[in-house]
Amino acid sequence: MKQGRIIAAHGRHYTVEFADGTTRQCFPRGKKSGPAVGDHVVIRLQGETEGVIEEIKERKNLVYRSDDMRTKQFAANVDQLLIVVAVEPAFSMELIGRALVAASHADISPIIILNKADIQQGFEQARDRLQQLAVVYDPAIPVVPTHALDTAATASTLLPYLRGRCSLLLGQSGMGKSSLLNALVPQAQAATQEHSIALDAGRHTTTSTRLYHLPNADGSIIDSPGFQNFGLYHLTPADIERGFPEFVRHAGQCRFYNCSHRHEPGCAVLAALKQGTIHAERHELYQRILSEIEEKDRY
Repeated sequence: MKQGRIIAAHGRHYTVEFADGTTRQCFPRGKKSGPAVGDHVVIRLQGETEGVIEEIKERKNLVYRSDDMRTKQFAANVDQLLIVVAVEPAFSMELIGRALVAASHADISPIIILNKADIQQGFEQARDRLQQLAVVYDPAIPVVPTHALDTAATASTLLPYLRGRCSLLLGQSGMGKSSLLNALVPQAQAATQEHSIALDAGRHTTTSTRLYHLPNADGSIIDSPGFQNFGLYHLTPADIERGFPEFVRHAGQCRFYNCSHRHEPGCAVLAALKQGTIHAERHELYQRILSEIEEKDRY
């Protein structure tokens, strides 16, 4: 028996790294599945290069991706979420909002990285959109401009945020996530691909989840495939509400203790929405997420 940490996942096969830096290809016993990148595990050695995962040690948290078909866990023991967006192609505020709800549920601190900040046209507009969202949270979410192709400047800007922490790197395709990873961890040699201007969207260049150690610094980054959708079907309505802190500030003043903040009389959240204290786009996202969960529960 030996303890290690999962640093890569490929289906039901996992790469486990030990304290001495060596690795083994491991798999869970039987048909059960449950490990995730970042998990600390106990394995039983088999042969010279393989092992069986016998135990998953207690986790700090667990991050999921889900859609209407299934929920999949993909990262564990994460300290902070790095949400990568870019001046171009256009990024989705809805996907950012969904990722922030997931971060809130897992008790993970978010940071928004605004990449391709060297593109002057559109930079101010992109930053203003993000700042309007960032200040809703307490403390406010850092919005950090970067230019990933300037590797030295990118590393200098981001390393103070990353030292001593396990960070999950997440972003839509085409935002420069792989270039950002290469700037921070050159040995990762993550594949990059220019986004399609005609489609205004990028192509997926990361196909599996993997943990990388920061060179010359105490910290690690978990890279995951780019996402074009971020379902939250694994959360409850109460979890969703907590992911919208501007709602929580008013919810205690609602007439009904189980108010859904959609149609009830005496709802303080709807009153704040009418007064402009809560942005309409955020309330619409909240309603969409709740409707998705309710629709799934019907089946």
